[in-house]
Amino acid sequence: MAIEINAVKRDVKGTGASRRLRRAGAVPGVVYGGGKEAVTLELNAKELFMQFRHEAFHASVLGLVVDGKKENVLLRDFQLHPVRNTIQHIDFQRVSATDKIHVKVPLHFVNADVAPGVKLGGGIVAHIQTEADVSCLAKDLPEFIEIDVANLEMGHSIHLSQIKLPKGVEFVQLAHGDDAAVASIAKTRGGVSAAADETPAA
Repeated sequence: MAIEINAVKRDVKGTGASRRLRRAGAVPGVVYGGGKEAVTLELNAKELFMQFRHEAFHASVLGLVVDGKKENVLLRDFQLHPVRNTIQHIDFQRVSATDKIHVKVPLHFVNADVAPGVKLGGGIVAHIQTEADVSCLAKDLPEFIEIDVANLEMGHSIHLSQIKLPKGVEFVQLAHGDDAAVASIAKTRGGVSAAADETPAA
């Protein structure tokens, strides 16, 4: 899913200018990195929010078109209004085709309903991690990582080392010797997972 965002350069800076932009239906932003100077931006609030609500927007290489020129970027930071939930400011970082990037990618769990620990043991799948930090080239970045829990039994867990990754992608935690668990099946206690306060068994 290729996502493109349109923006124009913003010459006027400062808190007052940002407030005026928001009142006019725009979002102030900035793009930096890639050995170039930072550029302040102005984006259409409605168009941006339509893209922002997609999961892929937060974990994909995006095409940022500034005054007709396109460059590849990652979403690096954003600020939401505490009440209206509108985007107040957004930061993008340029990415290189030859340098590895570190990005948090969502984990999608499948086949929970047929896992022995659920179907036979009456447990539930506890998601210990819902995203993981990966390292790869921009062209290899996956939108999400699928984790099949079809064979997971009661009291067992799935660790990072057991997950098949696309070519060229690696887990940052695992590269540093941390083979963390991402999901387990635990007995339910009044409908609440017992994994909430117990360490899952390997």
